[in-house]
Amino acid sequence: MSENNVVKGSFRDKVATVDQKGKRIWMFPHKPGGKLYTARTLVTVLYLIVFFGLPFVKVHDHPVFLINILERRFILFGQIFWPQDFFIFALGMVVFIVFVALFTVVFGRVFCGWACPQTIFMEMVFRKIEYWIDGDGAEQKLLKNSPWTVDKTIKRVTKWVAFWIVSFLIANTFLAYIIGVEELKKMIYEPFSKNLGTFISLSVFTTVFFFVYLWMREQICTVICPYGRMQGVLLDRDSIIVAYDYKRGEARGKFRKNEDRTIGDCIDCAQCVKVCPTGIDIRNGTQLECVNCTACIDACNKMMDAVGLPTGLIRYASENNIAQTKPWQFTWRMKAYSLVMCLLLGILVWLLSTRTDVGITLLRTPGQLYQEQPNHQMSNLYNYKLLNKTFKDKEVTLKPENFVGTIKLVGENRLIIPKDGYATGAMFIYLNDDEIKNRKTKLEIGVYEEGVKISTINTSFLGPFKDK
Repeated sequence: MSENNVVKGSFRDKVATVDQKGKRIWMFPHKPGGKLYTARTLVTVLYLIVFFGLPFVKVHDHPVFLINILERRFILFGQIFWPQDFFIFALGMVVFIVFVALFTVVFGRVFCGWACPQTIFMEMVFRKIEYWIDGDGAEQKLLKNSPWTVDKTIKRVTKWVAFWIVSFLIANTFLAYIIGVEELKKMIYEPFSKNLGTFISLSVFTTVFFFVYLWMREQICTVICPYGRMQGVLLDRDSIIVAYDYKRGEARGKFRKNEDRTIGDCIDCAQCVKVCPTGIDIRNGTQLECVNCTACIDACNKMMDAVGLPTGLIRYASENNIAQTKPWQFTWRMKAYSLVMCLLLGILVWLLSTRTDVGITLLRTPGQLYQEQPNHQMSNLYNYKLLNKTFKDKEVTLKPENFVGTIKLVGENRLIIPKDGYATGAMFIYLNDDEIKNRKTKLEIGVYEEGVKISTINTSFLGPFKDK
């Protein structure tokens, strides 16, 4: 970046929302507008429809998404997952982290500006409510510094109530993702005292959301969220970011009508600073506070149109695009991340496709040795637990695979696993004496559903010592 582009002062030594004494500087961004803001609004509408509507979408009378941490039961895309499938979630988180890294290397913080829940709700929901009640940024600042009057009190109370209602709605939606919308409806109509604990938890979460969007605001992005600091490691000179074209814009100078402009295109109107929700000057270059919300792009384009200069002085670009006037390139670093991402996605797809509908645990009963039986047979007692990962009842049968013997259930004639549940019990495995060659004999048991083998159980049979 050229020296002309660096504003006097050590802007990189402090956060834009904190003064030299460490006191917070409140942001009053002007209301943005433009093509990109309109596009973000459309994305937000779709986002909110999905977020608030998804708990009501069902497959086979069950929610598409359910993250029931209390009962350790999860439903994703209509498929039920149990703690036994946790390794799939762990791999999914690894894939997500690699995806975030890849996405940041290529596109910078586009996720922050267009899809992050904090930005979506703060800038596109709560901020819009604030503009509607308190007015634009300049009006908000005057209102904050003005004495308490009837008008100010009405506006403050109205905004707080509106913020609280939206926060309560968000908290209820998150609760619906945890317990299901039907259970949530049931709690609403039940006596208050019966769900006191749930209501207290809901009130706490509502208060947290209310506090975040009323007071914390951009501090979540600039101070608390680590993603802004991560971008310093992940970004390179080929990453796409919201950037100021300093080669075209410098040196800056005020616009004068009918002037033969021999300086840069930046007319130093500071509109890009006024609309920034984190208070930075994008002309100083990439900063950790920038969430790529594109408000500065719309503001700059509007001013360029007004003075008859080409738009795009602030735009999506890489440092090399601007410094060297080079086209965007898919670098080796991006290729490496993409390769790792594809491999992880392939493994995740394979794990999901090979995942069985029945989880099986078979263990010898603790403290039990072998039992001698008539007709030169011996038996071992086992405990089994069968988990049904689907929404319909299943009946399975167990058959010997690598041995000649008999499997007998204790107290049951059929192995029926209820939908979305599990079956437990005990069973005996009988072996002829001549099948037992060692102290422990490895056994393979096939699990069949409607004549089709769905899994294999590996266990061992405990027998007496044999003289060699």
